[in-house]
Amino acid sequence: MKNESNSQQRPKPVTMRDVAKMANVSQSTVSRVLNRSTSAVPIGESTREKVLEAVAKLGYHPNLHAGSLRGQKTRLIAMMIADIANPFYQAMARAVQDVAHARRYDVLVVNSDHLSENEQLFCESMIRRPVDGIIAVPYHLTTDDLDDLIVRTGVSVAVLGQHICHPQIDTVGCDDEGATYDTVRWLIEEKGHKRIGFVGVKQAFPPGKRRYAAFVRAMQEAQLPIPPEYIKIGDWQVESGQRAMCELLALAEPPTAVFVCNDQMAIGALLKAQERGLRVPEDVAIVGFDDIPAASWVRPNLTTVAQYPTKIGTQLAQAVFERIDGIAVGERRLFHVSCRLIKRESA
Repeated sequence: MKNESNSQQRPKPVTMRDVAKMANVSQSTVSRVLNRSTSAVPIGESTREKVLEAVAKLGYHPNLHAGSLRGQKTRLIAMMIADIANPFYQAMARAVQDVAHARRYDVLVVNSDHLSENEQLFCESMIRRPVDGIIAVPYHLTTDDLDDLIVRTGVSVAVLGQHICHPQIDTVGCDDEGATYDTVRWLIEEKGHKRIGFVGVKQAFPPGKRRYAAFVRAMQEAQLPIPPEYIKIGDWQVESGQRAMCELLALAEPPTAVFVCNDQMAIGALLKAQERGLRVPEDVAIVGFDDIPAASWVRPNLTTVAQYPTKIGTQLAQAVFERIDGIAVGERRLFHVSCRLIKRESA
């Protein structure tokens, strides 16, 4: 929840009344200008310009939600995901769409590309565009950001991300930290690895931070060293996994196993190892995270931690629609989708 100081610092939303006051006209005149009214009483060009100038100076956006709340539902929900090209998010979006279509709802899907500015633009767009519910996978948005969105729109929100804690936002999460810890312990105890590398992402991304913390904990509890050069930072994409593996293999004493934070980077690492003539897993074992379809297509098949995006998407959609329909009311709900290690051929 927000603290008091944050609440006091948040600027009040600009209203039509503010625009009317600055332009020295009535609210009805502002409404007619913005709606391009063609009534019998024309609006003078100078008046129109004053209104539009006030709108620009104040940064006013019409609150379309107010109109939709007075009328019928929009029968539209919005979904923000990080990367539509990633099969993990494709499966999640499809699951949301299936639930929505069964209820005769449409889904507006927005891609953030893991960028903070795109997540903020999504929020701004949702303030201007009326929808009945929002599903999001926020990497940069904070609880306060989402609180502002709810205050200004009144919509139902569900997120994938246990780092969000808001009394009105339902949260779906999986224990990726626990799954990472268990997988690294499995590499140590059952596979006998002592030199284990880690390919992650920037600590600004909550999943990357959790999985790195779990990796460090597992290694430290086993009293194994973590050389700084064994830690590589990628960007979730195949190419960054290739670059990371190239750097690891260039070391005088490369790791014998590598834990990778998602399957796309893991597949890139696997391809680079094979390109360099190494056998997987005999020379280097590789483990991914997500269990996207390609994990079972590559050779050798990728050992990975399954997250079940279809279950996640279904749960997110059901949570939002239960709020929209008034079935669920009151405090936030936490939903857990399990993770498990899928033991294949790469480790």
